Amino acid sequence: MQENALDGFDRRLLALLQEDASRTNAELGDAVGLSASQISRRRDRLEAAGVIRRYRAELDAAAIGLDVVAFVRVTLAAHSGDNARRFRDLVRLTPEILEAHAVTGGTDYLLKIAVADLKALSKLVSETLLPHKSVARVQSEIVLESLKDARVLPV
Repeated sequence: MQENALDGFDRRLLALLQEDASRTNAELGDAVGLSASQISRRRDRLEAAGVIRRYRAELDAAAIGLDVVAFVRVTLAAHSGDNARRFRDLVRLTPEILEAHAVTGGTDYLLKIAVADLKALSKLVSETLLPHKSVARVQSEIVLESLKDARVLPV
């Protein structure tokens, strides 16, 4: 769906869903100025178009014992399709990796990782990332304070 295909109702609906996806269609309709059935049709269309990818609960990492967040830069050992596939598989199978981005610059990937403590980070880096045959180099940066952690897109 193209950005210009979203009208004002869609944008307001998307903003409200990002704030609280547990709202009912009736509640959303009241806030947007549409009926619950109109909201339902719009949600279905936005879901089918891939604009709304999923619904989930947002958890507090510290409340569930994940006190350390780190950004890890990874440089691959070789730049081949097989090596990239091996690294992507590693990322997919490692639950501590919250985000993984292919980036420009001096490294190939930037990972966001959440773990219980520094010992767990050390173990992840030294026993999972560094020994993996797709990885040549790893550089970790530990988050001291998050000034902004918005998971809401500006619509």
